[in-house]
Amino acid sequence: MLDEKILYLSIRELQAHLRKHSFSPVELAKSYLDRSQRIGSKLNAYVTITEELALEQARAAEREILAGRHRGPLNGIPYALKDLVAVKGYPTTWGARPYADQKLEYNATVVEKLNQAGAVLIGKAAMIELAGGLGYTNGYASLTGPCKNPWNPDCWTCGSSSGSGAIVAAGLAPWALGSDTRGSIICPASWCGVSGLRPSFGRVSRYGAMTIAWSMDKLGPMACTADDCGVILSVIAHDARDHDSLQPSEAHFRYPAPELEPRMPLRVGRLTNVWNKIDLQVQQAATEALRVLERAGARVSDAQMPDGPFEQAAELTILIEAASAFQTLIDSGECAKLADPLGQINGYASRAFSASDYLQIQRVRTILQQKVDKLFDSFDVLTTAGQPDLAQPLVQPTSKTPPHEERAEPVEPRAPDGVSSLCGLPAIAVPCGFSSNGLPLAIQFIGRAGNDHAVVAAARLFQSHSDWHKKHPDLSRLQHA
Repeated sequence: MLDEKILYLSIRELQAHLRKHSFSPVELAKSYLDRSQRIGSKLNAYVTITEELALEQARAAEREILAGRHRGPLNGIPYALKDLVAVKGYPTTWGARPYADQKLEYNATVVEKLNQAGAVLIGKAAMIELAGGLGYTNGYASLTGPCKNPWNPDCWTCGSSSGSGAIVAAGLAPWALGSDTRGSIICPASWCGVSGLRPSFGRVSRYGAMTIAWSMDKLGPMACTADDCGVILSVIAHDARDHDSLQPSEAHFRYPAPELEPRMPLRVGRLTNVWNKIDLQVQQAATEALRVLERAGARVSDAQMPDGPFEQAAELTILIEAASAFQTLIDSGECAKLADPLGQINGYASRAFSASDYLQIQRVRTILQQKVDKLFDSFDVLTTAGQPDLAQPLVQPTSKTPPHEERAEPVEPRAPDGVSSLCGLPAIAVPCGFSSNGLPLAIQFIGRAGNDHAVVAAARLFQSHSDWHKKHPDLSRLQHA
């Protein structure tokens, strides 16, 4: 098996080794498969490991590379796929007990694109049930159990792309596909110390992926570096079968494309009013990251998110659209099989909203989108911490306190995940430090709708002058347990 250091290399580095025949796609796939089988189950990171398919795809890539035929940057490169994306012949469980035996006999568009690119599927990544579409209260809300953080298995990875974050952080695959409706790539990337890109709405097809909210769902990559995320996005972008796709001239993502990136000095807006409360260590790490960017030539100045009910509009949009998306599950009473008590009841409560309520929210949404868009007349990217807190401990839920009696946290009306998700903005989270107890900290960059190049460029600039993304967890106790 290949050395662990090899398995943490970037996609470009792995591809260079494959082209030099330092090792073969089959050797690479077997090494990730072995690591996934030994460590993945201890982290609850996978639903299914697709060993037979992985080896078949790796052998095909090996034959092509030996023959001098190269399909592109992902040829022979393994990956994992969040288990809400359909793969023909394999379960697609949506992380939920009612769908534990579901098989969709077709491939999602992103899978077809990755097959055409010669990528190698290692497995289906664990996730929060229904990606949190009907609500959830903790990391135990998953068919495969709570996903454990490789940096500290007593902590959670965050949801809903919980397995995707753990897989990349633990070196079980060089990258994984996640989904993000309201922060489900940004949060696990932040807590797991990896790079996670949520593309602009409409950039990547959702055809063949589970729906939570048609007007907010996005698929995007989680990887070792921001550059990796750019490479992956260039392969998976666009599909006309998704009616919400951007027009082809806008949706295709050419990378690298220096002429599409912001000109230096990069104009960075430091958001000063987005969190009700932020951990001091998180704030200090994000501040130091901005100093790094300034030393690299960026121009950083304060920015304020405009006032408005961004979070409320985002949450209500998700609740109402999810009640429609999961109508069959709700009508059948199968919600009772969900693990989380909030998920068991939330769909029924959401039915109380009317069509008039939904239309009024969307009218407000348009106004909010226009207000945010004006910020980007002054800035190429906006920035703040990836999350306001550290990875949280996994606490076994009890039945003593019903969900409605739990103490509610104050609404954060300008929380960046809600704002950028509601408004269809691209965002990327990358590691920028560690807490005193060794947990990863992250900074995120948010761009104007459609300007995915700007967020990748900002994160890549930071990573070219820092090495936090090169730090990896010590998994020795898991490997020998």
